[in-house]
Amino acid sequence: MSADLAFAPVADLARMIARKEVSPVEVVRVHLERIAALDATLRAYITVCDEAALAAARAAESALAAGRPVGALHGVPVALKDLYDTAGVRTTGGSKILADRVPEADATVVRRLKEAGAIVLGKLHMVEFAYGPEGLNAHHGAPRNPWDAAAARMPGGSSSGSGVAVAAGLAPAALGSDTGGSIRIPASLCGITGLKPTYGRVSRAGVLPLAWSMDHVGPMTRTVADSALLLRVMAGYDPADASTSVLPVPDYLAALSGDVKGLRVGLLRSFFLESATPEVRAAVETAAKALEKAGAILDEVALPAVAHVGAASYAVVASEALAYHTGWLKSRPTDYDPEVRKRLQLGAFITGAHYVRGQQVRALVRNDVDAALARRDVLLAPTTPLTAPRLDERQTTLGDGPSEVRGALIRLTRPFNFSGHPACAVPCGFSTGGLPIGMQLVGRPFDEATVLRAADAYQRLTDWHTRRPVLA
Repeated sequence: MSADLAFAPVADLARMIARKEVSPVEVVRVHLERIAALDATLRAYITVCDEAALAAARAAESALAAGRPVGALHGVPVALKDLYDTAGVRTTGGSKILADRVPEADATVVRRLKEAGAIVLGKLHMVEFAYGPEGLNAHHGAPRNPWDAAAARMPGGSSSGSGVAVAAGLAPAALGSDTGGSIRIPASLCGITGLKPTYGRVSRAGVLPLAWSMDHVGPMTRTVADSALLLRVMAGYDPADASTSVLPVPDYLAALSGDVKGLRVGLLRSFFLESATPEVRAAVETAAKALEKAGAILDEVALPAVAHVGAASYAVVASEALAYHTGWLKSRPTDYDPEVRKRLQLGAFITGAHYVRGQQVRALVRNDVDAALARRDVLLAPTTPLTAPRLDERQTTLGDGPSEVRGALIRLTRPFNFSGHPACAVPCGFSTGGLPIGMQLVGRPFDEATVLRAADAYQRLTDWHTRRPVLA
C-alpha cells in the first residue's frame, strides 16, 4: 500500500483523501519514510519539513472530519525547488550565500497551493542560483538520477531535486523553474512530466530569479493530468508580478478529452530531430506516428531562426544574471561554486549592443514559432537530444557531431524560453540501457489547454509515464 500511495497520481490522492479513503497523515508519512530511506543516496532534498508537514496533514484530516470546505489539493503533499520563498523555512537557491535566508512570506504560487490544501514536504535540490542544466551543485552534492543512481547519472537541472523526487516517489508533485529548459530537462532525463507555461501565465513573485525576461515557473508531475490540476491552481494574474497576464485561467482538466482527431502536429526535424541520438530520434518519431494513428494530422516544419538562439539567449541570460549578482560577486566571490561564478563573471563581457541584438533575434524566433503555429496546433520535438549522461561526462556525440554535454542538454529547450511559448515534456520511451527518453509539445501563447490535451492523449496511448525506477 505504501508504494502505491507514493506513486499515486495527485488527482487520485486528492480524490481518495476527499472521500476519506486514505488519511492525509498516512500519505505524508509514506513520503517522509521514503525520503528517510532513499534520499541519502538520491539527494533530492535540501530541507525536509517533516514536523510541519505532519502538523499540516493532521489539520487537513481535522478539516475533513469537521466537514469544512476543502480545496482541489486538500491534504496532497508537494515539494518545492529551493528558490521558492517559504515563510519560516529557509530558501537557499542552492547556494552558500543564502544558506541561512528565511523568508517572512510565501511566494505567490506557494500561497496558492497552500490555499488549495497542498502540504509542503520540503525544499528541493537545485543547481546554484538555477544556473546550469546538468544538476550539479558544489555545496550540497550532486543528486542522482533514480534510473541509474549506481552509475551516478545526471538528473538534469536546474530543477534537479524536483525531477528526482517525483520520479523516485519522494513527492507526488514538485515545482520547478525553467529559464533554458530547467523544468523540461530533468523531466526528460528522469522520465516524468514537466510543464513550462507561457511567459506571464504564472506569477514569479517570491521566486529567486536567474534571468527575469526568460524565467518561467511550473509544475513537475508524473502525469499530464496532474500538471493540468496544479497549473489551474497556480496560474493567474498577480499584482506582485507585473509580467503576469490578466487573461482568464481556463479549466485545464476539462480540456483533457483524450481526443486528437484533426489536431495539427508539426514535427520539428531540422535542428531538433536531426541533432538527437538515434535512439532519441526513433522514440520521438514513433510517438509522432502514434499521435497520427490516433487521428492527428502530422507534417514537418522548420524554425530557421533557432540556429541563432544559442548566442542570442546567452547574451540575454548572462546580462540579466550578472545584474542580479553584481553585489555578491564583489563582496562574496569565493562563496560561489567556481563554475557558476565563472558563468556569471563572463556576463561582464556582454555589451549593451550584444544584449539588444539578442533581443532582436528573440523577436525573429518568436515570429518563427508563431508562424509555424498559425497552421498547426502544436509542435513536437525531442526534449533533450540524449539520455542522462554520467555526472562526470563533459563531452558527448549527437546526431550532428561532437558537443559539450551542457550545450547539448539545453539545445532543444531554450528556444521556447526565448520565445515564451508553452511547452510540456513527457516521457516517450527508454534507451537500450534503460534510461528515459523525453519529447516536448509546444503550443500557442496561453494555449496550455491544447498542449496539455495533446500530451495527455499521448499518455493515454502509452505507458511510459507509469514506469518506476528500481530503487534499493
